[in-house]
Amino acid sequence: MAFSGALTLTDLNDFLTPSQACIKPVEQVNEPQEIIEQGAATTEIVIDSSGSYYEVSANGASTNASSKGTERKLQQAQISLNDCLACSGCITSAESVLITLQSHTEVLNFLDSNPPVSTPGHKIPVLSIAPQSLASLAASLSSSSGSPVSLRQILRRVRAFSTRILGFEHVYDTTFARHIALLEHTQEFFERKKGNGKLPMLASACPGWICYAEKAHSEMLPFIARTKSPQQVMGTLVKSWFGNRWGVQPDQIYHVSVMPCYDKKLEASRQDFYNDLYSTRDVDCVITTGELELMMRDKCWDLSLPAENEGIPDFGAEIPELLSHPGTSSGSYLHSLINSITTSHASPVDLTTKSIRTSDYEEFTLRARDTGEVLFKGAKCYGFRNLQNVVRKVGREAGVQVGRGAAGRLVGMRAKKRGGEDEKGYDYVEVMACPGGCVNGGGQLKPIAQAAGQKEDEEGFTRNWQESGVQMPVPGEDSGLQGAKWGNKELIKQIERVYWHDLPTPPPSPRPHDQDLETPFVCADRLAVQVKIDLCHPIDGRVDDSWGSIMDEGGETRRRELFRTQYRAVESEVVGLAVKW
Repeated sequence: MAFSGALTLTDLNDFLTPSQACIKPVEQVNEPQEIIEQGAATTEIVIDSSGSYYEVSANGASTNASSKGTERKLQQAQISLNDCLACSGCITSAESVLITLQSHTEVLNFLDSNPPVSTPGHKIPVLSIAPQSLASLAASLSSSSGSPVSLRQILRRVRAFSTRILGFEHVYDTTFARHIALLEHTQEFFERKKGNGKLPMLASACPGWICYAEKAHSEMLPFIARTKSPQQVMGTLVKSWFGNRWGVQPDQIYHVSVMPCYDKKLEASRQDFYNDLYSTRDVDCVITTGELELMMRDKCWDLSLPAENEGIPDFGAEIPELLSHPGTSSGSYLHSLINSITTSHASPVDLTTKSIRTSDYEEFTLRARDTGEVLFKGAKCYGFRNLQNVVRKVGREAGVQVGRGAAGRLVGMRAKKRGGEDEKGYDYVEVMACPGGCVNGGGQLKPIAQAAGQKEDEEGFTRNWQESGVQMPVPGEDSGLQGAKWGNKELIKQIERVYWHDLPTPPPSPRPHDQDLETPFVCADRLAVQVKIDLCHPIDGRVDDSWGSIMDEGGETRRRELFRTQYRAVESEVVGLAVKW
């Protein structure tokens, strides 16, 4: 018996096992009922023949589900696709153990137990924070205070809190690490263009996407860039480069990163980022923006109070701070390639942008102005719904089988039949799991779920906000964030505005000759080359003029070990045919 051609199963295995539990909080609030007898239950739960759950009165109630008036059908908890895929809560049991080691409580425990400076066993505590986390803090503070706050002000205040209250010795933002990641990312793309790897190249900075690809789409792994994410590049800088400058070993540094995403905890826990020689990780602990804000509240730190010299750039900083890479608020990986191709092409080029469905899925095409030849075609893809469409498109264009079920086989056959009939495929895709990108990460600060006059949350459950310790906005106040929820477009726009300072959102196409952008990037390029020389130890020992310059074989090997990683398919232990339906 054959299945209908219109109905196929992609897979019988959704990778969920009894050892995994959903982290989405669900609450059922029942109305108070009159207690007839002390210590006696007033209701009981019964199940009818269809498997539905009913709450019935315990006083002479029948278990027959058809007897109305004394029973109430209980609703099942509803969890949407976005709830599941965006939070990556359904993880393996091994990963859940790693997650428990990545929390603000672990950070506080370490700082409390860290021996004093200049005593044996002391580790240098270092904090690095992502610009998206700074933007979330700034947007939240701006909306509550009514006055705009810049990323630099927030960075200074976070630094003051971390050093004075928590005991961190160094606090950096991760934009210089992102700058190095973009340089290496561009280098890898051109290597693939020369035949050393598969195209299209897919971005690798989003751990939610990497986790999904390794578990559900291993056929996509050869297309994913090997370049480390800014978090892990920062780990290399802190443990190796800064460590050498400070005269300490990697295991004598405790590195904490603040990220907008919970999946960054899993990324830091990967075995690839563990130093076997010194038994330490590049990033020891990852906390989210929300966890940092929680630590501030627990320590009674007022983020609205200004810090000393918070509006003045720190020209004496060890690394450039708050580099603003034009493009997207998720790292500008696509736009860095567009910029590189534009500046390296001999003749003028034109860039066209096409929105596929929403601003979360856009195509970018570079054409030679004189001939009209397509030089580059890329896409920006945010959110799992768009991500799955891109996976199918990439698989179809590359002729690989997508998925592990009947639908995947059909896609592979269609790709083989079509051959080269379609227009030019993508050269690159900037992939992010969260709708709206990294500024809308699951670890960002959440706005108040409902305005003051509403009694239910976004899931329809009744809440007593005051008893829960939530301070609601005053009804009638003009606030664009009242009633906002996670993924709210107005919230994302406000975080974007803070992220880009006073620049348009998004900023114009990269302008390599813009004098306002040139000076900090020239300094960053020069320091990045110095980092490469210090860590890779080329034989000639000279400082080359660009990041992309080729070193000797030993230097290039060390470069790949330090700034690139690898991926592997994760096989499920669940056999689809053994699942009891």
